[in-house]
Amino acid sequence: MAEKTEDETVTGTAAATAVEPDAQTAERPEEDVAGPEDTAAEEHAEPAGAPSGTGQGAAAVVSAALGLVSLTGGWPGTVAAARETLVGQLRTAADASVATQIKEVYGDAWNTTALWGGLFALVALITGVVVLVRPAFGAPGRTAQAPWTRSVAWAGVTLGVIGLLLAVLTYTGVLLGLPAAA
Repeated sequence: MAEKTEDETVTGTAAATAVEPDAQTAERPEEDVAGPEDTAAEEHAEPAGAPSGTGQGAAAVVSAALGLVSLTGGWPGTVAAARETLVGQLRTAADASVATQIKEVYGDAWNTTALWGGLFALVALITGVVVLVRPAFGAPGRTAQAPWTRSVAWAGVTLGVIGLLLAVLTYTGVLLGLPAAA
């Protein structure tokens, strides 16, 4: 027959456990409770008050997201382009030439979209670079970043460079320029 005993848990509540009468229980001193994996974790643990790198990781993710937005377009760019289209329609007279209508209605909106894409790309690029160079300006003993943080920051920098290049090429008309009026 099992004998019931009460063990006190960390929260201070009592939990009933069954103890077999034939079972031998050996009590270990408190310092022996930690296993080898616990002591290894304590050796690599950061001291209290040390930065955890969460902010750098979050900034790396933001950099990659902004780089992606620079390539796909974002809400502010869409709204600004629609506004430029409306302004172009209002400014263009009905008897204006086709070339003037194309430039005013579509060209300015196209350039506005490129500007907003370039802005997102530039912010992504700057944010990614700041994450990558941040360890150089941190505490002398702590220069390592999590590998995923560096990878995501490099992705943000790469997407930012590609987005900035595409924005400049689009704005200048080298890439997908406006059609010429006949």
